[in-house]
Amino acid sequence: MFERIRIVLVEPRHPGNIGSAARAMKTMGIEQLVLVNPARFPDPQADWRAAGAMDVLDQAVVVEDVAAAVADCNLLVGTSTRSRHIPWPVVLAKDIAPYLAEQPDTSSMAILFGREDSGLTNEELQLCHCHLQIPSSSVYGSLNLAMAVQVVCYELFQHGEANAPEAKANAGDVLDVQDSIGGPQRIWDRPPATQKQFESMVDHLQQTLEKSGFVDPEAPGHTLTRLRRLLARHQLDETEVQILRGLLKHLNLRLDRDSKSEH
Repeated sequence: MFERIRIVLVEPRHPGNIGSAARAMKTMGIEQLVLVNPARFPDPQADWRAAGAMDVLDQAVVVEDVAAAVADCNLLVGTSTRSRHIPWPVVLAKDIAPYLAEQPDTSSMAILFGREDSGLTNEELQLCHCHLQIPSSSVYGSLNLAMAVQVVCYELFQHGEANAPEAKANAGDVLDVQDSIGGPQRIWDRPPATQKQFESMVDHLQQTLEKSGFVDPEAPGHTLTRLRRLLARHQLDETEVQILRGLLKHLNLRLDRDSKSEH
């Protein structure tokens, strides 16, 4: 699973945090690093902090915006410490690994970490299927960026170690019983939609709702945000997205015909 997970740092200001994050990743077996518009990179301070993880820095991908960082991803997780006006599905750090492990074997997954001073914006968090939170002290709960990366990568590594074939073999019948406990798992018969496909569908939906008059483009309220949350929660596959876009296309044709008949 590790090879399908990318860590995305959004507009990191301090190169030392980039290097420390790379080191945190390498120690836990995760090597895909994407940097969104970093203030300083490459930088000697990043190299120094990376220590033995220079290979992670050397192959890091630098992009201009979040959309470019996750366009080909099938699942997005955004780290957040704040409650939102419109609640989003939340996964605690200790539960993130089982959540990712439930995804199809072909899924590309991204975990987004925000700016050191302000985190991810509301718009960036709304791109995500769920939000990840690291419980911390109510007295002082602010984690350094690289520390947050370390905590999340550690949880992923621990889950991977516990579920390695040799670990399962040693666990015997007890593990088999534990594996049988829990809710139903999703059956994936089609590839999951990429973020780019999902965003195109949401844009199509917005255009249709505005054309129909259901949503006022000047005062949309929270309708589109809540619809985005609903659709993201179900993690649509490629065929489901195609069906919905076909439906929207049909509705648009009908709206166009009705508009012409009125004139």
